[in-house]
Amino acid sequence: MKVEQYMALALQPTMRGAQKRADIQKNLDHISDVIGAAVWLSSIDLPVRLITIPEGALQGFTDEVFDWDHVKYVEEMAIDIPGEETEYLGQRAKEFNAYIIAQAKAKHPEFPERFFNCAFIIDPSGKVIHKHYKLQVFAREHSTVPHDVWDRWIELYGYNLDAFFPVADTEIGRIGTLVCMEGSYPETARGLAMNGAEIIYRPSYPEPYVANGLWEIQNCARALDNTCYVISPNVASYYLLPETTTPVDTFGGKSMIVDYQGRIVSMHHYGSGSSYAGGIINIEALREYRERSLWGNWLKDLRTEQFKLIYEQPLFDKNLCLERPPLRHEGTDQIIRDHIKKLIDKGIWVAPEK
Repeated sequence: MKVEQYMALALQPTMRGAQKRADIQKNLDHISDVIGAAVWLSSIDLPVRLITIPEGALQGFTDEVFDWDHVKYVEEMAIDIPGEETEYLGQRAKEFNAYIIAQAKAKHPEFPERFFNCAFIIDPSGKVIHKHYKLQVFAREHSTVPHDVWDRWIELYGYNLDAFFPVADTEIGRIGTLVCMEGSYPETARGLAMNGAEIIYRPSYPEPYVANGLWEIQNCARALDNTCYVISPNVASYYLLPETTTPVDTFGGKSMIVDYQGRIVSMHHYGSGSSYAGGIINIEALREYRERSLWGNWLKDLRTEQFKLIYEQPLFDKNLCLERPPLRHEGTDQIIRDHIKKLIDKGIWVAPEK
């Protein structure tokens, strides 16, 4: 079935750090207001069929900032997907006949004392149709990733692309999701592309890595590498606590939509409050370019056997959280330092002169 052109939105909402589960609703109410304003204006051009919400917009980053115990966060803040928060967003999806993509730190029924960083898609009927569990985290994030529980994950989901790089086949195109740090690794987007993705959601990146260009470079590169759209909503002002009166610009905005040739369709630089970037998505043009080009549709040329050599030897230890939850900052820092030393010991990196 032909996919007609439509408008996609990368929301850039103000965010409040949640201290308890009830605080999430304040963020959801604000997101709802931003959605209403953005759709009202953008639908004048073309129908809005895709609305994306940045990482942290529901819960903030309270556990990372204050180094919460992992199990404490599971008990007090992690949500269920689907659950009451996705039901609330589902009402907006039905109201505007649009797909909504968002992120939350969520519980997992198979790992009762773990939370995962989960991207999810809600369809226009209000149903959650897709979940992706973040594969790569940075030094201050407490989330469990599938690699941390590798053996059990493989038992549950198998060793295949869908287990790690799921893609939703929808009426507006094939959609895959990444979260923040995942977009720093070309392999994560490539996994989605190899599983059929035409649109990749990649939300949120902090300062100073927005102002110094890393965010923009990565988003454009992931789109160009894989001949796909990348939609990257980022956060506006961050109120560290629910009662905070003065926000901090810790993320820098620059919500953007990048087309399948790595060109920025729309970017919203930081302003004084919440806003959004909006751009037209043309899936049929993407599909035609993939089929007809002998140049820029890179996946057709992959000699996969030669690239397999890069990853045959493991580097980062798996199963770190099968028997215990993720550590707090000091413990995590030591694990990362140990892996840096491993790269030096293997001769991959050279240590600087002391």
